[in-house]
Amino acid sequence: MKLTSKEAREFLENERANFENQRWINHSVCVGDTAGKIAEALYKKDINVDIDKTIALGYIHDIGKKFNEHGGVFPHAINGYNYIKELGYDEEYASICIKHSFLNNDIDCISNDRDETDKSNPNYNFVKEYISKEYSIEEKIINLCDLMCITKTLTVEKRMIDLLLRHGVFKKTHYHIEETMKLKEYFDDLLGYNLYDLFPEIKDNL
Repeated sequence: MKLTSKEAREFLENERANFENQRWINHSVCVGDTAGKIAEALYKKDINVDIDKTIALGYIHDIGKKFNEHGGVFPHAINGYNYIKELGYDEEYASICIKHSFLNNDIDCISNDRDETDKSNPNYNFVKEYISKEYSIEEKIINLCDLMCITKTLTVEKRMIDLLLRHGVFKKTHYHIEETMKLKEYFDDLLGYNLYDLFPEIKDNL
């Protein structure tokens, strides 16, 4: 079953009554809206990208936090994946709940060590295998936008500082920042200009 951006947004709005702290919901809205602008710009460059699907993936990428807002990477990824599947939506939608947390198809390319992504985690082997396949362009857009958004759109550089201040610096941090910057450059190259030009409000968010 396909998931529209309208339906995905309704998932988020229906959760507002359940959370006093709605940061993850507002973050998800920001990711979806930001991703939609990038997808639309790519589409205008004749790049094959599904705009509505991209927005929907942005809205649901953190939906697993409805079960445990502060549970770390693995719990919210697996909970979100299972939730979207149980609702009857296709794998291509559920997948973002897992893939958004890991850049470069690599289980070690994360922004923090809170989960200690090693083989002692019961979900380690499943996630490692699951993310090993090529990400779609829509999924890559969500990877980037997750690293451009708090509850408003920022530069990747400012978002990296936000993550460093909140999570600290770990052995994987340098690698993760390198891959984040490569991803941003990948989309700059596709567009033929700095994607920050799509977001004039970024200047107000510095």
